[in-house]
Amino acid sequence: MEKDTQKEAETVKAEAKATEAKAEEQAASADQDGKTEKNEETAASDPKDVKIAAQEKQIADLQNRLLRLQADFDNFRKRNNEERERLGRYVTGQVVREFLKVLDNFERAEASLKTSKDDNALQVGMEKIHKQFEKALQTLHIEEIPAQGKPFDPNIHEAVMQGSNPDLPDESIDLVLEKGYKIGDDVIRHSKVRVIRND
Repeated sequence: MEKDTQKEAETVKAEAKATEAKAEEQAASADQDGKTEKNEETAASDPKDVKIAAQEKQIADLQNRLLRLQADFDNFRKRNNEERERLGRYVTGQVVREFLKVLDNFERAEASLKTSKDDNALQVGMEKIHKQFEKALQTLHIEEIPAQGKPFDPNIHEAVMQGSNPDLPDESIDLVLEKGYKIGDDVIRHSKVRVIRND
């Protein structure tokens, strides 16, 4: 009986040791896992890595913004080119519309040349067409550049000949060979003139 009690005590003791050993093993394993997690956290929260990650994100954001800006600029340029072309066509249409009226009257005058023998009527018709042409220029705000008897100005006149005339001062214009025209201050065509140089 005494032997059985002693045996039972030894068994309990052995079981207790086994349980203790198992508990120590689990604690060591948990400690190891904790250390691993800590190392990972330390690695993840390394200031250099955090800074690099932030800079990479910033670079990616800037690249995206640049691509968007480039696309916006391309679209703006296309729209601007289309608008310019449309405006050019509109202006050309307005100008042509004014001169088509004059062309119609020229064609009528040409047709009447074949049938009419009245020179006076033809002359009156040509004068009317000339006036209509001048009216078309006025509608488009196109003005003739004054030249006859004026001082020579290279900004609006083109000297194609030189002449002498004691009644006129040097560098003045005594003959207009081809009229010049302007819109506001913009010269469409310079007046071709003869300039006086009394030597």
